[in-house]
Amino acid sequence: MAIEWVLTAEDVARIRFAFSPLWELVASVRTLQDPARQSIHLPWIKAVRTRLPDLSELVELVPREGYIADFITPPPDTPLPDFREELARVRRTPPEQAIAEIEKLPGLERFRADPVAGVQRVADTLETYWQGCFAEYWPRIYSLLERDVLRRSRQLAEGGAQELFGSLDPAVVWTGERLLIDRPHCNREALGGEGVLLVPSAFYWPAVAVMSMPYQATVIYPVQGVGTLWEQGPPPAPDALASLIGRSRAQILLALGEPATTSSLARRVELTPGAVSQHLAVLTGSGLTVGIRDGKRVLYRRTSMGNALSGVPG
Repeated sequence: MAIEWVLTAEDVARIRFAFSPLWELVASVRTLQDPARQSIHLPWIKAVRTRLPDLSELVELVPREGYIADFITPPPDTPLPDFREELARVRRTPPEQAIAEIEKLPGLERFRADPVAGVQRVADTLETYWQGCFAEYWPRIYSLLERDVLRRSRQLAEGGAQELFGSLDPAVVWTGERLLIDRPHCNREALGGEGVLLVPSAFYWPAVAVMSMPYQATVIYPVQGVGTLWEQGPPPAPDALASLIGRSRAQILLALGEPATTSSLARRVELTPGAVSQHLAVLTGSGLTVGIRDGKRVLYRRTSMGNALSGVPG
């Protein structure tokens, strides 16, 4: 069985990529329920298991397999969505939409009784879960997703849709006018010129997920290189480092696993570019980071002293 999307030339021209911190967060709920399925994420599971909030209602929306309630994973509407913006979209979910979507799921009696409160309660849980178990690891996940998108974008530019979809995943097949996706349900749909959104995922890996009408046609595909994500274990908990140099500077230092510009760092750590620039000035003055000019850009990276303070070899 397969999903079949009929793509016009306009659809092909509107293929785009995006990241979704919310999608990774939601997918990680499934990882927690079935660690054996994604043993590659065990370092992260071990690091966060003692600080997990009550996820019981969220688990009902994100069962171990099968359908996940779509309203908690809206397709990104910008290439680099901010988690808080994505969460705000969840909070704006009409109650009738939420009820219609959870009809496919068992349980959730409390949610069904008051969907308005249910949507807000689930959003609160997602926010608490993000802050306590995910936000500090997002810069590392973001870097992996970013590398994948840059690689795929070059494929699309150089070899077109054929090369892009040919390497995306065995479950995705491009015929030249139709995109076939091997999923356990079947439908045929013309996209009407809206294009296809491609979202790499580390926590849904190694599977492929699909969202379609009434949402933007979206393929969530397994990111390449996921085996490197926790090579050195999860990033050190920032508390000790934060007490030494300040929480924001600790976040910035830990986020510099790869060279980055001020604006890129600002997106990763959810600070303004101005604030990041001020913190980088202090970190650079202390010998923990260094700025290297690359054309019109300045890329910052950790120095050997910065690596040592961050607990990173090298």
